[in-house]
Amino acid sequence: MSDDNTEQLLHMVMGGRLTDLAGTEFEDLSQVDIVGVYPNYAKAHEAWKAAAQRTVDDAQMRYFIVHLHKLLDPDTDASDAS
Repeated sequence: MSDDNTEQLLHMVMGGRLTDLAGTEFEDLSQVDIVGVYPNYAKAHEAWKAAAQRTVDDAQMRYFIVHLHKLLDPDTDASDAS
């Protein structure tokens, strides 16, 4: 549990240079930047925004928020509002 007693909904922020801006295939998997894992969407969004702003001058660079809680427990119908 987190300090504020809310349900933990894990999210991961990751990114890298894409082969095609219309897709999600990375140029070089060894260069993918794993920013971190966060206890909720709000914290992950803060990290995503910071990472995306650091690389704003590189048009091929994209960062994503991965909803790990949905992968770990696909039967859960949790809201991302936390």
